Amino acid sequence: MRRPAIRLEDERRWGDLRAEMVERQLRGRGIRAPEVLAAMGRVPRERFVDPGMLSLAYDDRALGIGGGQTISQPYIVARMTEALELPRWRVDHGDETPKVLDVGTGSGYQAAILEAMGAEVTSMERDADLAEEARQRFANLGLRIVVIVGDGSAGYPDAAPYAAIVVGAAAPAIPDPLPDQLALGGRLVAPVGRREHQWLTLVERTVEGFRREELEPCVFVPLIGRFGFAEA
Repeated sequence: MRRPAIRLEDERRWGDLRAEMVERQLRGRGIRAPEVLAAMGRVPRERFVDPGMLSLAYDDRALGIGGGQTISQPYIVARMTEALELPRWRVDHGDETPKVLDVGTGSGYQAAILEAMGAEVTSMERDADLAEEARQRFANLGLRIVVIVGDGSAGYPDAAPYAAIVVGAAAPAIPDPLPDQLALGGRLVAPVGRREHQWLTLVERTVEGFRREELEPCVFVPLIGRFGFAEA
C-alpha cells in the first residue's frame, strides 16, 4: 500500500515517525546510549533523502541518494555512532569537544548525527557534487560541519588527531592511514570485507597499540580510493 504523501513542512508528522523509528528500530534492537537515541530523535532524516523517496525516509533500510551512494539504514548509523563512545571521550578528557572525521559524506546524515552529539565534525567526500549538496543542506539546517572534497580513504591529517573516525563505505581492510590519525583512546568504526559483504569493525588506539573487534555483519557501498577499492 502506498503511503500518503507528507510535506516537509509537516513537522509534527515527521516527529512522530522519528520517535517511532527510535523506539522500534533503535531501542528495540539494543541501542542504549541515551545521547545517541536523543541525537537520532532530533536530526530530521527527511531532510537528507532524495525528494522522490521522502515517504521512505524512516523506513528500516538504506536509500539511494544518487551517484551510486546511499543514506545508511537508521540502525546502522546509530550502531556506528554508539560504538565511537563520544560521551566517554568527553568524560575522560575533561569535557573536551571530540573532533570526529566522517569519511564518505554522502547525504550528510551521519555527519549531522555526530554534530548533534556535540562533536566537531570534518566530513570527506570524493564526489564534488555530493559534497556541495551536503554543504548547502548543512547551511540550511544551521549545522557547523566542514566538508572536504578528497580521497577519504587517506583520511585528513590536517585536522588530526581525532577522538573518532567513522567510515561510511566498505574497504577491503582498515585503510592504512586512518588508525594513525586517532588520538590516544580514539575509536574508529568501518565496514571491512568484500564488496558484497562486510563486518562492522572497531579499532581503538590504546597505550599498548591498536585493539580490533568485529561487531556485526553489514553491507555498504564500496569506499573508492587509494586505500579502498579500485573504481569499477
